[in-house]
Amino acid sequence: MGLRETKRDRTRRTIQEQAMHLFLERGFDTTTVAEVAEAADVSAMTVFRHFPTKEHLVLQDEYDPVIADRIRHRPADEPLLRRIALSILDGLAELPPDPRLLLARTRLILHTPALRARLWENNHATQQAIADALPDEDPFEVHVAASACLAAATTAMTHWAEADDRPDLRTVMAEALEVLLR
Repeated sequence: MGLRETKRDRTRRTIQEQAMHLFLERGFDTTTVAEVAEAADVSAMTVFRHFPTKEHLVLQDEYDPVIADRIRHRPADEPLLRRIALSILDGLAELPPDPRLLLARTRLILHTPALRARLWENNHATQQAIADALPDEDPFEVHVAASACLAAATTAMTHWAEADDRPDLRTVMAEALEVLLR
C-alpha cells in the first residue's frame, strides 16, 4: 500500500472510530456528521467522501473483500454452502475485530432502528460480493447459500452481543455456521 492509500485508510479509520465514540456517548440519532467531522479533525465533505451516509459510519467494514478472497481460494469442488460458510469464518480470523468495538457496534445496530433497517442493504452488498467471487456457479444457488450463511452469521453476532456470559465470537459464529452444514 502506498503513502496515499495508507493516509486515506488512516483517515477513514479515524473518522469511523470518532463516530463510534460519539454515537455511543451521545446516541446515533442525536450525533451529527458535522460533530463527527470535528472530532476527527476533518471536514464534513471528507466524512462523506469516505462514508456516503451516516449509517455507513457504523455499518461499513472491510470484511466483504476478505470474504470474497477467501471464497476464491477455497477448493472449487467443495460444496457451495461450505465454501461460503468457511470463508465467512476464515474472514473473521483474518481480520480479527477489536471485540470491544465490535460489541459496541453490534449493540448500536440492534438498538437503533435506522441502522437495523440498513443492515439488510449491508447484507445484500456482502451477498453480491460473494456472488461476484463465484462467477461460475449458478447465481440463484449462490444467493440462497450466501443468504443462509449471512443469516446464521447475523444470528451469531446478535447472540454474542446479547449474552450475559459472553463467549468467544469465533466460537459462536462457528457453531451457527455448523448448524447450516449439518
